[in-house]
Amino acid sequence: QVQLVESGGGLVQAGGSLRLSCAASGRTFSPYIMGWFRQAPGKERKFVADIMWSAGRTNYAESVKGRFTISRDNANSTMYLQMNSLKVEDTAVYYCAALYSSSWSSSSKIWGQGTQVTVSS
Repeated sequence: QVQLVESGGGLVQAGGSLRLSCAASGRTFSPYIMGWFRQAPGKERKFVADIMWSAGRTNYAESVKGRFTISRDNANSTMYLQMNSLKVEDTAVYYCAALYSSSWSSSSKIWGQGTQVTVSS
């Protein structure tokens, strides 16, 4: 059974940077897509970015495009989210996810436990 563990969250001032990591454990790990989502207090979980595990094609939410960069290390089953120029509105719990189908709307996905990112003014 695959498990995802996020790390790298913390407190940072606006304009600063953080790098989140998502490490997958399990006997095998071969998702179609991996991605990052975030959930702010009182709000729904929203898409941030994803990356095709094999080809490396990336996709970003408009709100983070140009500031965040998603990447992965296939050999180590690890995904990263480099977050630059952080804004207060980026404050949320960030979750990594692995998708085993072609759509995030499907049930063929697993989630990490989340890591808190807090951006102060």
